[in-house]
Amino acid sequence: MRRTLIAAAISAALLLPGLGFTKTFKWTSQGDILTLDPHSQNEGLNIAANLWVYDPLVRYNEKFEVVPSLATSWEQVNPSLWRFKLREGVKFHDGTPFTADDVVFSLKRAAAPSSQFKSYVAGVKDVRAIDPLTVEIETDGPNPVLLRQLPVLGIMSKAWSEKNNTTEPQNFNKNEESYSARNAMGTGPYKLKSREIDVRTAYVENPDWWGNATKKGNVTEIIYTPIKQNATRTAALLSGEVDFVLDPPAQDLDRLRQQAKVIDGNEYRTIYIGLDQKNDELKYSNIKGKNPLKDVRVREALYRAIDIEAIKKAVMRGMSLPTGTMIAPQVNGYTVELGKRVPFDPVKARELLKAAGYDNNFELTLDCPNNRYINDEAICQAIVAMWAKIGVKARLNAMPRATFFPKVANNDSSAYLFGWGVPTFDAYYSLEALIHSKGEGANGSFNYGNYSNPAVDKLIDTIKTETDPAKRTAMIHEALAIFAQEFGSLPLHDQIIPWAMKKNVNALHRADNRPVVEWITID
Repeated sequence: MRRTLIAAAISAALLLPGLGFTKTFKWTSQGDILTLDPHSQNEGLNIAANLWVYDPLVRYNEKFEVVPSLATSWEQVNPSLWRFKLREGVKFHDGTPFTADDVVFSLKRAAAPSSQFKSYVAGVKDVRAIDPLTVEIETDGPNPVLLRQLPVLGIMSKAWSEKNNTTEPQNFNKNEESYSARNAMGTGPYKLKSREIDVRTAYVENPDWWGNATKKGNVTEIIYTPIKQNATRTAALLSGEVDFVLDPPAQDLDRLRQQAKVIDGNEYRTIYIGLDQKNDELKYSNIKGKNPLKDVRVREALYRAIDIEAIKKAVMRGMSLPTGTMIAPQVNGYTVELGKRVPFDPVKARELLKAAGYDNNFELTLDCPNNRYINDEAICQAIVAMWAKIGVKARLNAMPRATFFPKVANNDSSAYLFGWGVPTFDAYYSLEALIHSKGEGANGSFNYGNYSNPAVDKLIDTIKTETDPAKRTAMIHEALAIFAQEFGSLPLHDQIIPWAMKKNVNALHRADNRPVVEWITID
């Protein structure tokens, strides 16, 4: 009996965090984490990985409702002022205390020129510490979506950043190296253990995390391994080498549903083609002295030439939702009417090109990532073939996302495939970053095609501070409708995201396509 009790006690002890019990979560997708700097690259995989280390002020629960994180409560003092009470007793991974100064530092850091997180501090006029556990955020007029801007903005240690000369975010687009790009130190549920770029990144559980008492999952170690080849990712899961595949190949889904576990759902990400509408002469084209993409007839022709249903069937294997707008159905401002596509019509497309003066004599390059979105290179291959049928010769230039993102960000592209998710679940996030003319802060920060319409800019600027829901929604609809009529970009589809995993892994599928590891259990 005594031996039985001892054995039971040991077994129970091993189930307690920090006492030897280990549940390792091994997972993969087609590309590596780009940087460990939490304010450098506004990209889905990057955000997911960095939020294991860096807690935000507030976060989303399973229903995407805003709930406390490093802030335990908040109040709107007046239409342009928010006050946040911070969690007591929180420590960074190096043991130093978390205070209001770290919040002020992090939000201002996210607004720096080299940051791609400016959209998450858009409208923020000032951030100040009232006392060690109170922060005020002053906005430039009313901000109806401020709380939804904050769940992906990780809080860094001011002292750690100053010590390691990383007070400014890494400028990824200029191939800058920094200490924060390869090292990480936050207050979050996991600590960075090791980082081997393009090989392996490992994290271990933070035994002192403030949220451990209510943690839903049992993962104590995370190992992320990028695997570019589709067949190799599938084989790694079926052989037990990994537990979870974020982006299983569409062609393998039937087999994976039988031999493993697959859960899927709609992502809030829209895949689209961006087009250069700024340069007077189109780069990488045979047309000299002019830019055909400035002509709305050419942009409409390229849109009408795309057989999106064929892409859905042959490339996406049914795992996509064709769309005619720049936001997904989960996003505030979406309507079914906006989502309707202009009909596929290659005959009309040829007529438009001829009227514009580009009948069978138009060449350009289509830049495309080959390890970011579901079947991204295959989508581009299909579009190149479809454009050829209307007399447009497009050269496909596919590349890894680590090369692709800086290329398009530096305006070194004529046409490019891009995907855009909406963490705020509000259309303003897309309107500001993708459609507003290039300007200060977040305005046009991802508008790499340089679409510009002063009337649309005025609508977006008004939407930013409009608090009447009906008026605000009407203006969102108007801005999106004008952009669609002018074929500012060519929306393709909203992604349907399957996750594949071992049968003993339990994960909650999310519209943001981010595995929240502290919610995952491994039986």
